[in-house]
Amino acid sequence: MNILIFLIILLVLVLVHEFGHFFTAKRFGIRVDEFGFGFPPKLFGIKKGETEYTFNLLPLGGFVKIFGENPNEENTNGPDADRSFINKPKWKQAVVLFAGVLMNFLLAWVLFSFGFMSGLPTSVGSGVGNGELTDVNLVVVSVSPNSPAETSGLKSGDKIVFIGKGGLSTTFISPETVRSFVAGGGEIEIGYLRGGNKTENFTKIYPKKNGGEEYVIGIAMDQIGIARLPVFTALWEGMKLTLLLTKSTAVGLYTLVVEGLKGQGSLDSITGPIGMVGIVGDAYEFGFVYLLSFAALISINLSIINLVPFPALDGGRLFFLLIEKIKGSRINPKVTNMTNMIGFGILILLMLVVTYHDVVKLF
Repeated sequence: MNILIFLIILLVLVLVHEFGHFFTAKRFGIRVDEFGFGFPPKLFGIKKGETEYTFNLLPLGGFVKIFGENPNEENTNGPDADRSFINKPKWKQAVVLFAGVLMNFLLAWVLFSFGFMSGLPTSVGSGVGNGELTDVNLVVVSVSPNSPAETSGLKSGDKIVFIGKGGLSTTFISPETVRSFVAGGGEIEIGYLRGGNKTENFTKIYPKKNGGEEYVIGIAMDQIGIARLPVFTALWEGMKLTLLLTKSTAVGLYTLVVEGLKGQGSLDSITGPIGMVGIVGDAYEFGFVYLLSFAALISINLSIINLVPFPALDGGRLFFLLIEKIKGSRINPKVTNMTNMIGFGILILLMLVVTYHDVVKLF
């Protein structure tokens, strides 16, 4: 079930991204030969007009085959050359290339906005909706590996609703309450709710020192409630959240690349397709709104990654356009085609490495 949900999310995100390229190319009179879901080999196709819509064996992406995007003699000087991507003005080429990124950004905005209309989990300190949140709970945001909390079975997303120690207990839960019970060590009992389950679970945790004199159980926590906003407020807050996460994602990707170049990077911070399936399962368990938020976050990641000036990505093709604009002439088509082919091969290799790392983390 998790795999099916992940593939559906991926196909929707790909559809939206590629539709941006498809729509703008059509609007500018550029010929579109194929709209493909997944990567070849092709399973079957349906031709409507001049465009064939194909469904391919590997459901991990998609593509739009635009006439003239990879220059050759036919699309540069052939009988249909006036409808070729390569022969259109540079600004039109740039719009077509950027349209996919823009569509992923807009999709994230729509999903977050719909989430706010339906009721989106939001931090009490965020200021969203003037702080008018309902069903506020102390939620476990993350659990440190090999920590007392992980050993006891606590997971991200659990709502702490009870804590007790040495005959004392309370259901008035806040970060300060948890810290006061953890301080000094000794066995504590925590009651929590998981996902949409209303049945309370209990676990015992034994805090340990964090290297100094302070006792910890190894969780990050936050007071989170449900923000349910009217339409126009939801659209505004959805845009603000999309911009904030876009900035955070871009900074995170930049940091990852810089650390990698310095030899300080780690694949532990990267999640591939198999890891994504597990995250989708967790989001689905917590509720539909969580699933929408996760899809929006992936959409933002796709938009940022596609803007990276690397061959075969939209950002790489935009970078080639910039070079051509500056030098006042086209780059040799053989050079661009070969560079994009090499770039695509590197991306596939990277995906395989990340996928292998996902598999290793399962054992």
